[in-house]
Amino acid sequence: MQQKKIQLPEDEMIRQWYNVLPDIPNGIAPPLDPETMQPMGPEKLAPIFPVGLLEQEMSDQRWIDIPTEVQEILRIWRPAPLVRAENLERALGTKAKIFFKNEGVSPSGSHKTNSAVAQAYYNQREGVKRLATETGAGQWGSALSFATSKFGLECMVYMVRVSFDQKPYRKVMMNTYGAAITPSPSDITATGRAVLARDPDTPGSLGIAISEALEDASSRDDTKYALGSVLNHVCLHQTIIGLEAKKQLAMIGETPDVIIGCCGGGSNFAGLATPFLPDKLEGKPIRFVGVEPASCPTMTKGVYGYDFCDVARRTPLLYMYTLGHNFTPPGIHAGGLRYHGMAPIISAMLREGLMEAVSLHQLECFEAGTLFARTEGIIPAPESCHAVRAAIIEATIDKNEPKTILFNLSGHGLLDLSSYEKFSAGELHDYDLPAEAIAAATRDLPKV
Repeated sequence: MQQKKIQLPEDEMIRQWYNVLPDIPNGIAPPLDPETMQPMGPEKLAPIFPVGLLEQEMSDQRWIDIPTEVQEILRIWRPAPLVRAENLERALGTKAKIFFKNEGVSPSGSHKTNSAVAQAYYNQREGVKRLATETGAGQWGSALSFATSKFGLECMVYMVRVSFDQKPYRKVMMNTYGAAITPSPSDITATGRAVLARDPDTPGSLGIAISEALEDASSRDDTKYALGSVLNHVCLHQTIIGLEAKKQLAMIGETPDVIIGCCGGGSNFAGLATPFLPDKLEGKPIRFVGVEPASCPTMTKGVYGYDFCDVARRTPLLYMYTLGHNFTPPGIHAGGLRYHGMAPIISAMLREGLMEAVSLHQLECFEAGTLFARTEGIIPAPESCHAVRAAIIEATIDKNEPKTILFNLSGHGLLDLSSYEKFSAGELHDYDLPAEAIAAATRDLPKV
């Protein structure tokens, strides 16, 4: 019998995060102050983020220690298992070996908890009493709700309206951990009221929800803002995934040929892939594949340039692939992938030709998720279904090619069963984003 689960002993937990910034050829462009169009220093961001996270955001140190207090909580579910998807392999009739990192074992059910715990810790350490945040599919909101409960912080979550309606049990989870949730756009912020006045039936977007959370945080002295993806420090915290995977693959004498992750803002893909980047730069033939929805094709059809992270233009300008901060994607069920921008780290890797980007439709991804559930027993989150589908494509291009595929199962879908119900009933549809919609959304990019 093949070894199914590769478990890293608890005493070999990862003790340091890997900072990929020093290793990216030609680096990444600095964030800009939208008022001056000059590089923005940490002092301008201090009202929003704690100093500890700002230091990580701009650090040039390759390795950063994980605080003991953070490790203690991560130990609840880490190290996470690396699993051989042998039943899926047999169903596909492929000679490829397929491994997945199971991030659905965290308390909130996804990889998001890796960064949520770290962010809650650094805020609590600096005397912050309350965090405001956004959430798309509810995974990040659930993760931060868990993390703030561990550190005695209040948590306010602005949840994108379409997901608020689609995923009722995500709200229950957040409430259970003690968080407050409101649909976004809401009537409790000026940003939300302005959006509702223009479009009362809007499904919302992560860009709108970010604006509301930032407005909330900037209006209170006891509150700071927490972001679940995109930023450097979030990608940093997620590298615990890939660092564990490297150790686990080494335990069985395997090296990956292809590494795959779904991409919304980019954190789970960065967390799995970037620890392998030094190997690729040293000449190892590893391919990195980032997968996004065809209805929100940031990397495959977006513009590479400076843009805001939010609709109200409260954030610094980040140099990234973007569909435009005013872009409102269709209401697909992979709510965590409905974001207009891509992490500057991922954008730079794509710019340098260090990775590939592909876009997939939601029906083929739900088909892949259903096959995965029936073979491996785990129902993937709709976002993770994109990685599953990409792994299946890789394994079946040439079924006789004995390659090793590693993908990130970024979360389980047990709170997304309404999505599978609609898929089974034939009520889901694919969305082709017309070129004119992209052109309209990118028309208002800042002139830098």
